Amino acid sequence: MGKKKIETVCGYSCSDCDHLGTECEGCVTNHGRPFWTQFVGIVTCPIYECCAHDRKLPHCGRCPDLVCERFARFKDPGMSDEEAAAGLIRMEQELRSRK
Repeated sequence: MGKKKIETVCGYSCSDCDHLGTECEGCVTNHGRPFWTQFVGIVTCPIYECCAHDRKLPHCGRCPDLVCERFARFKDPGMSDEEAAAGLIRMEQELRSRK
């Protein structure tokens, strides 16, 4: 049996992240403040902020604007553009399956 999937508002699974448990406890636990926000000079992830606080949705799959510009605003510098695009596709598919 694998790890339990930690679902987030954006469709990414924190349980797939190498930083979970070391640098970060996941968006659900830290209310949209993942480890990476400190590196881009923000406090809260803009996707989480919009979904959870502004629109009061359980996840972005319920949003009529999926996929919006917030999804492409920040990219892991260690990823190629192709890897980032593939990741966005996986996140969108996950979110649409939760609708």
